[in-house]
Amino acid sequence: MKDRFGFDWDGIRGTRFWRGPHMGRRMFFRHAASAVSGYFLLPGGPMERVAHAAQAPKATAEFCIFVMMEGGPSHIDTFDLKTGPWTPAAYNAQTYNGVSWAQGLMPKLAEQLDSIALVRSVKPWATAHQLASSWVQIARNPVAGQNRLAPHIGSIVSLELGSKSANRTLPGFLALNTGTSSSQGYLPAEYAPFYVSPNGAALRNTTHFDTQAIFDRRYGLLLDMDNALRESGELGAATLEIARWDEGARKLMYNADVTRVFTFDNNERLRYGNSNFGAACITARNLVRANIGTRFIQISAGGWDMHSNIYTNGLNAANANSVGRTFDAGLGTLIADLKADGLLDRTLIVAMGEFGRTLGVVNAGNGRDHFQQQAALMAGAGIRGARALGTTDERGARTDDPGWSRERDIRAEDIGATVYSALGIDWTTIRRDDPSGRGFEYTPSSRDDLYGPIDELWS
Repeated sequence: MKDRFGFDWDGIRGTRFWRGPHMGRRMFFRHAASAVSGYFLLPGGPMERVAHAAQAPKATAEFCIFVMMEGGPSHIDTFDLKTGPWTPAAYNAQTYNGVSWAQGLMPKLAEQLDSIALVRSVKPWATAHQLASSWVQIARNPVAGQNRLAPHIGSIVSLELGSKSANRTLPGFLALNTGTSSSQGYLPAEYAPFYVSPNGAALRNTTHFDTQAIFDRRYGLLLDMDNALRESGELGAATLEIARWDEGARKLMYNADVTRVFTFDNNERLRYGNSNFGAACITARNLVRANIGTRFIQISAGGWDMHSNIYTNGLNAANANSVGRTFDAGLGTLIADLKADGLLDRTLIVAMGEFGRTLGVVNAGNGRDHFQQQAALMAGAGIRGARALGTTDERGARTDDPGWSRERDIRAEDIGATVYSALGIDWTTIRRDDPSGRGFEYTPSSRDDLYGPIDELWS
């Protein structure tokens, strides 16, 4: 209910808190207290904000695998399970360490719950697909001011960490099965996502149809021509830039390490669920194993826009080829393999969509529509698993207990800051090379401590 000032109030645990778009539920009262002495020492006051914002990044991970569940998964059927007359018996809902889980729909992930934290107090800013999806991927409002030029989280990771890789063969940011939806924003093109749809038959276009010997001879001629142009002065800088791109591409050709990353047999494909998503998960595992430059891997897992026939098609627990089952087979096996390799603690895994879906009984089309509440899955990077962070009411309609120190819903900005922190990147960084000259913040308003990492994942 909004009052005459436009503030949105609701009762939570018998107390009224302000639920404005940028502050915690109690922030209104904390600011009201600024009229009295001692404001600077109040909880949430300037001194506490400065201290909080000055916290060091966790730096527990070297890699991030970000699974974008495109279409908006039903939170009450997946990561914030709410059972009722609508729940299919094949879901076989079970409780693990107090966490409710659809064991029949996601059996592989059920086996890995000891490494998984479910974040159930996430609230999206919007329920329009493109807007909300972009918001998640750049961790800010994509239509506000200069944010149209904001880089993808993965591009920031590539900028910060790509050059620190000992063997920089592959780009720092790989986008698997994602088309061309993500962008490096205003950053140089070298930090753009490298798009691949892997099929197990190596990386395309890394050999020359006239044999390697002929390719090497032609490439040598190109280098000789470039050397002459560089000495011409006027074209020297441009030629040098092109030469850098040529050399980067040359590293991918006839490279056994690159070939191994993108090559796998049918047995591996079957083990990961025999799907395009599973193939991307195999490739993500191989990228982490190889450690040849890539630090951020985004995987698109589409098909979650389930307005109709949600339990007979998308979330059919009895059908191994349904969206829910193939997602489980790919991600569950990926976590298991990284754990067996000893690489899970060095890899942050995030899986989420752009928003959640409507509650209770299904709609007239036996599906669920868009809803402004959601949940996320996180694993690896030293995160403490076998638990849920935050709780929602019995319907999954709203957050009851945020489950973290900021005492408010978790937003896309906070998840972006969490990715940065896990990878050892200062999420409060402000770059001064943006086109507007106003400064680009990795996490908006983090200097004022409005957003920040979910440190409770590690506690």
